[in-house]
Amino acid sequence: MNQFPYSFDNKRYHTYNYFLKNKYHQKVAKVALNADFTCPNRDGTKGYGGCIFCSASGSGDYAGDIHDSLEQQFAKISSMMQSKWPQCAFIAYFQANTNTYGPLDKIQKMIEPFLEKENVKGIALATRPDCLDEQTVQYLSQIQSKKDIYIELGLQTIHEQTSKLINRGHTYQEFLDGLALLRKYHLDVCVHIINGLPNETKEMMLETAKTVGQLDIQAVKIHMLYVIKNTRLEKMYSQHEFSLLSRQEYIDLVVEQLRYIPEHIVIERLTGDGKADDLIAPLWSVKKVTIINDIDKKMKELDIYQGDLVKKQVPV
Repeated sequence: MNQFPYSFDNKRYHTYNYFLKNKYHQKVAKVALNADFTCPNRDGTKGYGGCIFCSASGSGDYAGDIHDSLEQQFAKISSMMQSKWPQCAFIAYFQANTNTYGPLDKIQKMIEPFLEKENVKGIALATRPDCLDEQTVQYLSQIQSKKDIYIELGLQTIHEQTSKLINRGHTYQEFLDGLALLRKYHLDVCVHIINGLPNETKEMMLETAKTVGQLDIQAVKIHMLYVIKNTRLEKMYSQHEFSLLSRQEYIDLVVEQLRYIPEHIVIERLTGDGKADDLIAPLWSVKKVTIINDIDKKMKELDIYQGDLVKKQVPV
């Protein structure tokens, strides 16, 4: 018997699968696309090289081939998905780099072919909080009459010293300002955080999750830091400048973080992994299914649920 209201399969957190099936009443999958954007901490506006953990593809390692048009990328990936799930519909997910970092006409040109596709239920844009302006956000709000719009907003950590170390190029206050602008126009926001960033303690990572859980957001993605070839993080790792979390440390941390995230917030991801050919460490991160299974087991063993510590907080 399912004891948690936001899961079809007895998980103790608000699953993305539950959210999608409850909203669209069918299988829906994300198609990751590369629209050839860049980032302000890559092109010199705020810095060079991007975030220290970011690959050359700008966190779009699983996105479509940049040499193909967006229509071609979508056709190739969606057809592969439909061979597995014949009745599947899609969310067009502009994943690589910062997809609102450019003039509005470029953003419109990227999005508008997908507004007319019957098998596209929504559009998701990965972006940064310092790359949002009122004109762009207003446009995104207006096209919600045609498709659901989801904004994936990179934060990674609330701690300024870590943000500087990883070359984020924006402050936590800029994140709050970007989030406020998106919510002013009623756009749904999924916030990304990363566990295991250099020099962060367990307490700092918990503080990030607790703080994010108190914000006006609709979803969270939790990632494990992983080291990819040809990144600045690889050089730091090879010089033993920081240690990665062990598999068990990561599982225990995520289980605890989930307790501070209110149950209405969708958990879109509980871990992440780099492409196997480029992954330096941790090698355990490639076995995502087993990590998620062990998170489930730990929550059951401790008899805890997403948000159960939020409910117990009493206002002073």
